[in-house]
Amino acid sequence: MTTRQDERLLDGPLLPVRCRRCAAEVLVRKSSWEQTSIQWNAEAREACTGLDDPHATCPALRSAIQEAALNGAITVVEAE
Repeated sequence: MTTRQDERLLDGPLLPVRCRRCAAEVLVRKSSWEQTSIQWNAEAREACTGLDDPHATCPALRSAIQEAALNGAITVVEAE
């Protein structure tokens, strides 16, 4: 069995985005305007004040990610 290498991060690497409310920093990749991958670490989870559900995204962080995509700080891969 051959394993195929995941090359998605070559097109759009995970980039840091910091929440304006609590300063938690996560790594983010936007595959499209509808799809966002967020990589949390323990420090960000501890700092986040809006993360009530561990399977949801803090509204303030979601807003920071959207702003970063709109101003070009992170790339929306599908939009290129």
